Amino acid sequence: MSDLLDVKGLTCPLPVLRVRKRARDLAAGAALTILATDPGAPRDIQALCETSGLEFVGSREVDGAFEIRIRRPA
Repeated sequence: MSDLLDVKGLTCPLPVLRVRKRARDLAAGAALTILATDPGAPRDIQALCETSGLEFVGSREVDGAFEIRIRRPA
């Protein structure tokens, strides 16, 4: 099961800041799906994961938005 965070319409740095805040509450092994329209969001969120111990699962473009999945390791 994945939690959902919709940051569509927000531009850098707001998507990353919202993801960072939400990720603090993720339980071990829990996943978060982020919906974003900022073209830099996948790259920025991947960088956040690399510096904060989160796992970047992947991203894909769906209907003009990016669907980005991250996970807190178990």
